[in-house]
This record gives sequence, structure tokens and C-alpha cells, in this order.
Amino acid sequence: MQKDLGNYRKTYTKSALSEDSISDNPMELFQRWFYEVEASEGVDEPNAMTLSTMGLDGFPKNRVVLLKKYTFEGFIFYTNYESEKGKAIAKNPNVCLSFFWPNMERQIIIKGKVEKIAANLSDGYFESRPEGSKLGAIVSDQSAVIQSREELEEGLRKLEKEYEGKEIERPNFWGGYIVKPVSLEFWQGRPNRLHDRIRYNLQADYNWKIERLAP
Repeated sequence: MQKDLGNYRKTYTKSALSEDSISDNPMELFQRWFYEVEASEGVDEPNAMTLSTMGLDGFPKNRVVLLKKYTFEGFIFYTNYESEKGKAIAKNPNVCLSFFWPNMERQIIIKGKVEKIAANLSDGYFESRPEGSKLGAIVSDQSAVIQSREELEEGLRKLEKEYEGKEIERPNFWGGYIVKPVSLEFWQGRPNRLHDRIRYNLQADYNWKIERLAP
């Protein structure tokens, strides 16, 4: 089986990225781009991001997770701490995030170190989730092998009966991580594949060094 994709072509013409139009702090540029993507209404989930970790088997692995909050300190998402990604993070906290917004011809690549957020912050977010999502987090032994879909759904039905009329508390194995960036690269598609690439690298004095990269 084969399929030649060599004729797939796209011309990038929607915007540009120049040094005189950016802030000294990359999080301000991230916020601006995120607002612009939201306003464009051309992406169903603008907060979807690819999280890359180094697996315990020695292979890198990517998966899409949802960004739930960002601050000047970093990027927050939630998951099962005992999942494959959680175990990989515990072994190696160096990760990479990437956002791809094709309607804006933009992507952002973020290298950073990840750590758990405070338990009370995870509690607050868990409390805000719909009841079904809370029970789903409890019933799923994330990344473990299961025998069938029916096994999962039966477990959910049992939990629904168990917690009927009761408060659903956050399990200790589920919570938030924050990725604290050390490098952010902003990519803007341009004609003739001469794309704009601006990289911010965190320095020892906590200022950001700004560099333009060849496309």
C-alpha cells in the first residue's frame, strides 16, 4: 500500500510575525494569539494541545490534551497521575507542548518542566466538572488494559448508584499539572515556505532571549 502526497500544496498568506510587533514576555504573545484564534471561531477546541513525554519504554509519545488555564507561570492541564503520561512525567519532567491552529496558519512549540499543582487547586477544578466527568475520572484506570467497553460502562453504572445523592470528591490519583516553559517558539506561515519563526529562551536572570530562526 502506498499513497504519494507530494502534490499536497498550501500557500501561507494570512499574517506575519515581526520582532517589532511582539512583547518581551512570550506569555503575552501567547495570550494575544489565543484570543485571536478564539475570535476567529475557526477551531473547535483552540485549547487542544499536543503533549509530548519520554515514555518509560524509551520512546517519545505524543497525545492531545486540553489546556485548562494559563498564567505567566505556565500552562495547566488535568489527568490521571497514574496514567502512562503521569508515570512518564514522574520519571522525566521535561516535556513539550504544541498548539496548531491551521485556520490562522500558526503553531507554537513549548519546551518546559512539569510539576503537580497544589491539591486545593485540583480540588477546585474537579468540583467544577460535570458529574459524569467526575465519575469517569474515578472509574477509568487510565492506560490500563481492559477486557471490553462493557466492563467500563458497567463500572460507571455502579458508581452512579454508589454516589447517588452524594458529593463526589476528587480521587488522589487525579489532578493538575503545570508546565513551566523554558522555551517558546512561535511559527507563522508565510509564502514560499519562508515562514516566520520567533523563539524565546528563558535565561538565568529570568529574562527572555528573543531570536529569529531560519524557516
